[in-house]
Amino acid sequence: MSGSSEKHGSESHGSESHGSDRRGSERHGAHGRPPTLRERWEAYKSSPFLPATVLVLIIAAAAGLFAGSYTYAMANPTPHRIPAALVTQPEVARGEAFLAGMEKALGTSLELRDYEDAADARRALDEQKVFAIVRASGDGDGVALDVAGASGASVAELLGKAGIEVGDATGVEVTVRDVKPLQKGDPRGLALFYISLAAVIMGFLGAIQLSVHAHGLNPAERIAFTAAYALLGGFAIAAAVDWWLGAVDLPFAQSWLILAFTMFTSGMVFTMFNTLMGRWAMIPTWGVMVLLGNPSSGGAVSWPLLPSALGHIGRWLPPGASVNAQHTAVYYQGHQFVFPYLVLAAWALVSCTVFWVWRHRHPGGRARTPEHAATAS
Repeated sequence: MSGSSEKHGSESHGSESHGSDRRGSERHGAHGRPPTLRERWEAYKSSPFLPATVLVLIIAAAAGLFAGSYTYAMANPTPHRIPAALVTQPEVARGEAFLAGMEKALGTSLELRDYEDAADARRALDEQKVFAIVRASGDGDGVALDVAGASGASVAELLGKAGIEVGDATGVEVTVRDVKPLQKGDPRGLALFYISLAAVIMGFLGAIQLSVHAHGLNPAERIAFTAAYALLGGFAIAAAVDWWLGAVDLPFAQSWLILAFTMFTSGMVFTMFNTLMGRWAMIPTWGVMVLLGNPSSGGAVSWPLLPSALGHIGRWLPPGASVNAQHTAVYYQGHQFVFPYLVLAAWALVSCTVFWVWRHRHPGGRARTPEHAATAS
């Protein structure tokens, strides 16, 4: 018994010793050594920390660009070639001295366009070809400067202030009149910019929420639901600003459809980028719609006061097209432009086409389960 016990103890001790040696070899083997840099990088790439780190950098950059783009466009508006109508008959007394003084005061050149009479000049202003009219005053001894607040409160204010100062400096009697004023509830002309901004942002936020909470929508269903929330959202925006707050008297049906069109276009732009870029779709959407589109839209600062490049680009982007269409609908009924509607339609059509053609790449949708042969028979 004793021998058996000793033998068993010896075997047990040997087994423990062998296990100890094996664990030691494991500690010093592949499982025990510190991971290499390559292994660490592969583990990091497959972890949630990589996209989180990228998002930290992107959000920080987007914050700086957001502040920078709006400050660049709006903090110090400077006139760039403001188109103005000069009525040649009757001739403006001391008109050359006045116009030279205006150019000097504005730090730029007025883009003067000659019109034979005041009626032609007023037609050009209603068609938004010019921002002001320079003509002889009633008695012919001074200058009448007609501005249009509805064409841009900042431009009208700048021209009016400069006209009075130049008149005092040159000894010319100047009469400033706003012939196309803004509505009382919107003295700065910002309401149309804000409702267009709301339509743009809620448009792509709605598309994001559909991707998150209605992931299984098929392509046709996704387009249909985007149109549905655009119609209801556009109605809600117009009703809140017109019926509830009374800030602006909107041509309700037209303004509603412009807002709905804007929301739909914005939502489909995100859907297009989501098809092409997956989870990073917010980057180009934010860049086109917010960083570039809204500051260049002409809603907060009129296009003649924006940096020249932004003034031209803004007309071709959905936010600028929306502001332009809304502005004309509210203040220039009878002088409608088709161009802003074509811009919105082009962005919507391209976005829907890209999404539909490459719909297999979109992260949403639900798989079609084929029927089993037995069930089919």
